[in-house]
Amino acid sequence: MDGILNINKPWGKTSFSIVAMVKRLSGERRVGHAGTLDPTATGVLPVCLGQGTRIIEFLVDATKAYQAQIELGVTTDTYDASGKITQKQDPSRISQGQLESALTSFCGLTQQTPPMYSAVKYQGKRLYQLARAGIKVERESRPTKIYHLELIDWQPPIFTIEVVCGKGTYIRSLAHDLGQTLGCGANLKNLIRLRCGVFNIRDAVSVPQLEDAFRYGYWQHLIYPIDIVLLHWTAIVVSDDTERVIRNGSPLTLENYDSSAPPSSENQCRAYNPDGRFLGVLRFNPERGQWQPKKVFL
Repeated sequence: MDGILNINKPWGKTSFSIVAMVKRLSGERRVGHAGTLDPTATGVLPVCLGQGTRIIEFLVDATKAYQAQIELGVTTDTYDASGKITQKQDPSRISQGQLESALTSFCGLTQQTPPMYSAVKYQGKRLYQLARAGIKVERESRPTKIYHLELIDWQPPIFTIEVVCGKGTYIRSLAHDLGQTLGCGANLKNLIRLRCGVFNIRDAVSVPQLEDAFRYGYWQHLIYPIDIVLLHWTAIVVSDDTERVIRNGSPLTLENYDSSAPPSSENQCRAYNPDGRFLGVLRFNPERGQWQPKKVFL
């Protein structure tokens, strides 16, 4: 079975445990998720099966939307409510206007430092492994992009925001950095992923629903096709002869194509045969004026 499941990850479960469950229930060896959610976070977790695992890189690159509940006045070592409290301050002086002004400063392209309790690698080891051993290291900041940041509830000292961001953004770090900007500290109290690329929480299946689907034999109906992740790219239908070239992984020139104007901003497109079968991803090489098969799905 090749495709993608849109799972609503429950609180307390690791992303890996959800993958292990799907692997066990489906019998499929190749199973992976697109974007880790912390055990205390809930929401959209796309789980890819079979050849769907080859599309994970495009899901990881997709924008994501979150609803985050943040507590002012309390700083923790993990930047969220599961961690050890490292500092407490009185946040009562913070007004809604100050908070909204601080939020505005985090919109757009920013630099963000990953938290010590994260899966980022440092000299071959995960940062969280070092943190658990009591080792703290300097982390390089990395560029992140926040497209939308809105205050949707203000119940001091707790507020709720909605965030739309690019890949690599840590909402825990955002909560921590907001606290530092406001001068009172803060931590992430609760996090829900509302969307990952095309997958929305409104359509996500819960773990009990998924288990029932496997039990009664209709789980395949919950599988999304691989190419749903790429629907924002132009689709090209090729002839039988061109299909054979693509399957061989050879570069090709597409008929009736203006090489000076690639059909997508990513210089990539979806290729289908005349029967509508998804063949793969082609990437345009402007120097050669040809398309190169990047991923072929047999």
